[in-house]
Amino acid sequence: MSGHAVTIQDIAREAGVSKMTVSQVLNNRGRISDATRERVLGIAKDLGYVANAAARSLRGGRTNLVGLVVQELGNAYYAEILRGASSAIQERGLDVILYTASYDPQRERRSVAALSGGLTDGLVLITPFEDVEALQALGKLRTPVVLVNHFDRNTNLPEVNADNYQGIKDAVRHLHDLGHRRVAYLTGGGGASSVIRQRGYHDALHELGLPPAGDLLVEGDYSQPTGRALTHRLLDRADPPTAILAANDFVAYGVLEAVRERGLSVPTDISVVGFDDIPMSSQVSPALTTIRHPLEDIGRTAVQLLLDALEGNRTEGTVTLPSQLVVRQSTGPPR
Repeated sequence: MSGHAVTIQDIAREAGVSKMTVSQVLNNRGRISDATRERVLGIAKDLGYVANAAARSLRGGRTNLVGLVVQELGNAYYAEILRGASSAIQERGLDVILYTASYDPQRERRSVAALSGGLTDGLVLITPFEDVEALQALGKLRTPVVLVNHFDRNTNLPEVNADNYQGIKDAVRHLHDLGHRRVAYLTGGGGASSVIRQRGYHDALHELGLPPAGDLLVEGDYSQPTGRALTHRLLDRADPPTAILAANDFVAYGVLEAVRERGLSVPTDISVVGFDDIPMSSQVSPALTTIRHPLEDIGRTAVQLLLDALEGNRTEGTVTLPSQLVVRQSTGPPR
């Protein structure tokens, strides 16, 4: 077959089956016996068959490609979700097309338009997509779309989140049980998840009979440098907090850095709690107490919802996965 591109007809001739059977095998459709499926796939591999995804899509078949859109690749939070999503995709014998949005709304729209326009069988948005009208329009497309961490932005699309509200409440309760009564919270800004976590923080203080947050609630931006700067500001106060709760693990690393720079010790002088439990959090010193979001499971669940939709079993609403308090060495009783 070296003189021309291998076609479905070539595979059918070598396998002794119909072109329809070959097409069903390559598109993972139809009720084909295991023996026939293995023979067709083996011959396709031996002949060097390469599927033309665009042509297959135009014919109304499957491309066997799943599109993933994420803000950035260098962020460990997104990387763990991507790990789960890509593993689930590959386990099903499918391939991945990955686009990065780079926090650029125009780039987000271009990425989604390309991936949902027939290039892929379905799309997972692992990024807070700010254009609500565009999200609502996606729900009308033939290509299935699943959202991750969009927090019910008035769309009819299936969504996967983790429990931000209860996670923060568990962290505050843990510090309260250790004896802390002045618990500061460095927020992540004005995003939807940050608003939910702030509500959990306020509600936990109220339920535990602690004073309202007041100046112990400090606006941040999910970054380590900001966590460091805000911690220095907190420690300069006449009555500093005995514990600091950070909006994510990166902010918590900044808190740890600032405490060391002040010649203080964690948790002897101040306790620190993060959020997300990215892999590095078990390796910093001291190992970080944090709220674990099941990041790989979020990615896997989103892909499963997408594959279910491709089979005609679309899930409605939001799937919320539980968070978990992971206690390590960065928390202890106050002095």
